[in-house]
Amino acid sequence: WEHYIGCDGSPDPTVLQEINTFMSLWREDPNEDIQFVMEKGKEVLNLIEKLQFLLLDTPPNEITEKERVQYQGTILDLQDLLHQKYNIATERLLKTDNSMYEDNDSGNMQVVIKDKNITLCIWANLKKNVRFKNYVFPEIRHGFGLPKSLAVSSIAVRIFHTHYDHVSPLWLQASSVKEITDVNEKREEVTEKKSGIIDVSSQGICLVVICSLAKLVILNTSEEEEEVTDENLVDLWQFVPVGGVYYVDALQLPPPAREVRSWRMVEVLEGGLEVYPYPPPESEDTEDATHPPIEITLRLPDDALYFEDPVIARWDPAGQQWRTDGISNPTYEKEERKVHFEMDAFYTIALLQDVHLHMPYQGWELRPTGTDELLLIVTTAFAEVQIQVKEHQCMLAAVVVEEEKVLSPVTGKWMSPVHLTVLLKKAGINIFPGEYSHKYVDVNKKVSGRRLFSFSAPASLPSLQGKEHLKAETVEDENWSLYMFNGQRAQRLKITEASEAFSEELHDHSEFHSTLYHMLKDFASNEAIDKVKTAGFLFIDTVYQLLLATRVLTYS
Repeated sequence: WEHYIGCDGSPDPTVLQEINTFMSLWREDPNEDIQFVMEKGKEVLNLIEKLQFLLLDTPPNEITEKERVQYQGTILDLQDLLHQKYNIATERLLKTDNSMYEDNDSGNMQVVIKDKNITLCIWANLKKNVRFKNYVFPEIRHGFGLPKSLAVSSIAVRIFHTHYDHVSPLWLQASSVKEITDVNEKREEVTEKKSGIIDVSSQGICLVVICSLAKLVILNTSEEEEEVTDENLVDLWQFVPVGGVYYVDALQLPPPAREVRSWRMVEVLEGGLEVYPYPPPESEDTEDATHPPIEITLRLPDDALYFEDPVIARWDPAGQQWRTDGISNPTYEKEERKVHFEMDAFYTIALLQDVHLHMPYQGWELRPTGTDELLLIVTTAFAEVQIQVKEHQCMLAAVVVEEEKVLSPVTGKWMSPVHLTVLLKKAGINIFPGEYSHKYVDVNKKVSGRRLFSFSAPASLPSLQGKEHLKAETVEDENWSLYMFNGQRAQRLKITEASEAFSEELHDHSEFHSTLYHMLKDFASNEAIDKVKTAGFLFIDTVYQLLLATRVLTYS
């Protein structure tokens, strides 16, 4: 419906015929201008985002497996087409475009082109000076240093920073394919073993065995993967790219355009943009030769936060995974927000951060600010995240790091909980536990299901404090009540948060309840109960989604 009333001329990405027509028309469009590609790229990224949020936000019972596969395939096709177009635009820049500028010091050509989605830095080695050492793009502060063999070669260096990550999902897709293959192999193995002895009456038992085995294989996949001894592989359940992806390439300089009278002649290469191989392919002459590393300096993006030294990883296209080998001598300059490292070849690079850096939480608070309004505050070891909720929407109110508010460009914008989740993860503030987070964080014991207030803690009983608050004003730090809830029963304790010693003695007139909600009803006023009963359904659902995403009871 939103797409229908938008009337912006863009295709509906869920309709296969429309999106295929859109991709075919752009694929055949001869316009290779970089500004046109960037503008068209915004539309493509918007289509990709629509499909991604559709997959994230649609309940499983409202989307078929066929639709899910179709949407995922469309996303991959759009991503691939977009990257192809940027390669074509790069080739045109190197051959014909007049937007490249001469560097006064070296006489070589360079250009920096950027918008909110990408930053494209290109340096063309025209002079081939043997004394060349390094170059820093002045506007962006990305830089590189070349070995002598490259400094005298006819190459261009491209640092293409996409502020989005279209690489890591390929790892997840490859992992899913591996899981399905393993399950199918197990099923075939069980079927072959049972086929000779099973009669018609026992086929039902066989199906149960096969289904149960399939579930066990899927559940145990992560445990099997943990046994892999290659320490250079990156576990994307534990580390995640923050700040986008950097494509660092050495490219063959294409033949330049020639002016003949009033004509401009350009040689069209059949293969398009060509990569310059480094290290060069092995031969008898180069077998014993040494190949010095390439030096790279990257300035960190302003819209991403790094709370520890980022892990620098390279993408392995063959294995479809991030790896840390091939990268050496990394240094992180926190004040200047840049990293410096060496690599033995040209790679696609990402700066990784621990997914569970902000877990377990140090505390959290739900603070009502009005009718169908509240403020959710999650305090971690590094930051305080404030999320404002109003009716069916939420917004990032503030992120406070070392008593300073950060990420101001993305605060104050209303959006859905799913959009907010993606926004914070992209910025390096991950307060949303994943499927395997309990394996990496020492928290209260994980309980299956989607019950918000159901968890257990064998070592200690979890407690939380609360207070009835009916007015839109600051909450006083006194007269709070302490409640204990172990997943099976809730009770109000006689002690307070300021008590010197812990005691399980119950508050007067306190009774056991199976849920926290019924426990709170015992001590709530009629006015408070009425406010709860009249709360909007969309507001309740929004708060529920945020609590379910952050899982503050389990991960605090």
